[in-house]
Amino acid sequence: MQTEPELDPAAEGYPSAPAQALPESAGYGIWDVPLAELAAPAWVQATSEATGIPTRALSAYAGAAIRVSETRPECGIGWNTLAGIGAVESRHGTYGGSQVLDSGQVEPRIIGVPLDGSAGFLAIPDTDGGALDEDTEWDRAVGPMQFIPETWAKFGQDANFDGVADPHHIDDAVQTAAAYLCERGGELTSDDGWNTAISAYNLPAEYAREVAGYAVLYAP
Repeated sequence: MQTEPELDPAAEGYPSAPAQALPESAGYGIWDVPLAELAAPAWVQATSEATGIPTRALSAYAGAAIRVSETRPECGIGWNTLAGIGAVESRHGTYGGSQVLDSGQVEPRIIGVPLDGSAGFLAIPDTDGGALDEDTEWDRAVGPMQFIPETWAKFGQDANFDGVADPHHIDDAVQTAAAYLCERGGELTSDDGWNTAISAYNLPAEYAREVAGYAVLYAP
C-alpha cells in the first residue's frame, strides 16, 4: 500500500485540479444523521484499507463531500481533496501522537505554533482568549484541519449535531473546511477554482501540490 504521494521536487507552480471523488452514500438524508454516518460503512472500510486513512477520519471526509454535494452542488468538492488537506495538516488527526476517538474528538488537541510574526509566520494577536488554542497572547492554528480561531469564528459549523462547533472535532472541522473551500473557490472541479480554494487555505504552491498529490493517491 502506497501511503505517501510521489512528488516531483523540481515541480513549480500550482497543479491541475485532481479529479473530485464522491463516496458511496449510506442512503440517509443529509440532515437526518450526523456527518460520520452519511457514507456507506462498507465503502468506508474498503477505502480505509486501500488508502491507509483511519476509518473515523475517512467517515468525516466522505460525509462532508456527500453533504456539500447537496448544499453546494456547484462546488463539486470530493472527499479526496478533504483527505489531502487532512493528510498534510495533521496526518488525519494523528500528528504528534494524537488520535481521533470514536466520538470524533481529537485527543490530545493538535495546536500549532504561535503566530507571533517570527520567520515564516504571520503575526495574529489572540482573538479567542485562548479558548481554542490555549494561548492568550497569540493565535495558533488548531485541530485536525488547522483552523485559526478568527477563521473558525466566522465559518465554524456543527456537523455532528451536538450543539457545539468545535475545531478539535473531526466532523466539525472537516465540514467547515469543505464549506470554506467552496466559498473561496466556487467550482472546485476547475483548475482555477481548486487552486483558488486551496491557496485561500494555505497560500504556497508547494502546499497545493502536496494536497493534490494526496488527493490523486487516494482516488486515482
